[in-house]
Amino acid sequence: MAEHYKISAALVAEERSYMLKLDGYSRTKALVKTGECVSSAPFSVGGHRWAVIYYLNSIVCALYLVLDPAGAKDVKAKLTISVLDKNGEPVPSFSCTIPTHTFSRGVQHCVYSVSRADLEGSVHLRDDCLTVRCDVTVTEEICNEETKVPPSDLHCHLGDLLKNKDAADLTIQVGGQSFSAHRCVLAARSPVFKAELLGAMKENSGTPIEICDMEANVFKSLLHFIYTDKLPPVLESASNNGAGQLAMAGHLLVAADRYDIGRLKLICEEKLCNQIDSKMVATSLALAEQHGFHDLKEACLKFLAAPSNLEAMMASDGFEHLKSSCPTALKELIARILPPEQKAAKDLVMAI
Repeated sequence: MAEHYKISAALVAEERSYMLKLDGYSRTKALVKTGECVSSAPFSVGGHRWAVIYYLNSIVCALYLVLDPAGAKDVKAKLTISVLDKNGEPVPSFSCTIPTHTFSRGVQHCVYSVSRADLEGSVHLRDDCLTVRCDVTVTEEICNEETKVPPSDLHCHLGDLLKNKDAADLTIQVGGQSFSAHRCVLAARSPVFKAELLGAMKENSGTPIEICDMEANVFKSLLHFIYTDKLPPVLESASNNGAGQLAMAGHLLVAADRYDIGRLKLICEEKLCNQIDSKMVATSLALAEQHGFHDLKEACLKFLAAPSNLEAMMASDGFEHLKSSCPTALKELIARILPPEQKAAKDLVMAI
């Protein structure tokens, strides 16, 4: 399934400094009534028009930044206000910075305030003149939308690489059939293949590699998983859910264990655990005992704890194979189904 992501990126559109110089500070203050304001000339930053509105005739002198009401969108901006000294440098004690803030059009946003007494008593009000610098940085969101990202198709590309044999540098012979593969892919997916193909045991690159004790269709399924990280169709098909599928799962489990492909091993073992029946349980138990598949062994023993399942298993074709190949598994089974009070009998069985 495709995933949805909200992609949002911000771009600094423009940074600009605006100088607000109040010549005749006292005269301006005398002309403005308490509560009234004075507006600066408009200026442009980031494609938007702004103005500074200031109140002088109050206990607190306050400056407001106003965005031109024309237009539909709000604007994000960062602002630094500084009173300048005689050298034109910002005075730290009379400066402040407003972090990125959303300015709504036509709304007065207070960005600076200072005690009028402190301001008028400072040396920075020189010759009845005050200079304030406004550094405005406007940011614009260049992308803010939800997009649908398609699911990963890496397995398709690697599957095509296997199917088309493009740049294959390895030939493997299994059960009388030859398979073309890529040394680096096998090494990346299996530590055993890595040791054989790239390590001290590195195979001669010009000589076909022969794998014994494995059927060709099993190795083909193993390659399919190595390249695509997906089960072969024979194990994925819901219509093919019988003994043939379970047999393939068992063979593939052994192959995954042989080449230390952990994810495939877990998948195959879980499939066998979930599909235990009286016909296949003896075969599965023998497989688990011979290769040390603990979870599969436990699932089989629990299934056989029911008398009816045990009787059906003993009548199956796999029982004779279990007796001859895995007598220890049968002894453990007998010890488990004996009542707890028969501990001596259990010990005797395990000692035989």
